[in-house]
Amino acid sequence: MPAPSRGHALVTGASAGIGAAFARALASRGTPLVLVARRADRLESLAAELRTAHGIEVVVLPCDLADPHAPATLQAELEASGIFVGTLVNNAGYGVTGYLLSQPWETHAAFLQVLLTAPTELCHRFLPAMRERGFGRIVNVASLAGHVPGSAGQTLYAGTKAYLVKLSQALTLEYGDEGVHTCALCPGFTWSEFHDVTGSRELMSKMPRWMWMDADTVVAQGLDAVERGEAVLVNGRVNRLIKTMFKLLPDRMALRMIGRRSRQFRKAAPD
Repeated sequence: MPAPSRGHALVTGASAGIGAAFARALASRGTPLVLVARRADRLESLAAELRTAHGIEVVVLPCDLADPHAPATLQAELEASGIFVGTLVNNAGYGVTGYLLSQPWETHAAFLQVLLTAPTELCHRFLPAMRERGFGRIVNVASLAGHVPGSAGQTLYAGTKAYLVKLSQALTLEYGDEGVHTCALCPGFTWSEFHDVTGSRELMSKMPRWMWMDADTVVAQGLDAVERGEAVLVNGRVNRLIKTMFKLLPDRMALRMIGRRSRQFRKAAPD
């Protein structure tokens, strides 16, 4: 169980899915929480559940990370309350379906703000206090998609996840020796609301069940990995095998394989 000096754990995208699983797992370890997401009602419900079950402090801060001012606002509110964020879980994310030109630029800009800019800024804002105390844990929820070629119909998704992998590796080299561990968590298909939000649940249900993992297992593996100081964790033997296969394949062959899967399982809407 973490000592009180390890501070609070801030979890973004905590209202459902992997984010909620992170909140429950950390609460079970006695870690006080800061829950961040857009849906205040869900956050309050989860907070009440965790306070009752584990007797911990849970701070609810509803916000939309698509707002460029959100990370600075979060930091200011927590500093004003005297809260030290010792664990940062950058989990907030979603998918944008369709080809690049099938969506307005504003849609893509918001996506990049949530999945790329906000996680990086939150790391930048909370790292100094972690270094000062000689303790920090950062989990950047990436994806197996960050290790394979980008797919049609989810133009920016793989690229942002690959970025989180590289960011986590760099932060490990920069601050790992100071007691700040950073891990890119890379699950494959995980049971959550993600595919309901993107409208691809029916398509994803065609995937064989052995390719799926549950969120609780993904999170438990991620928390153990960041404690060990692992910079990158790909969840599950099947996903690790897929990563290795695409790493060894010639680029053209790998791209053709992803292209076939894209047509089968993505709602790609050409412009």
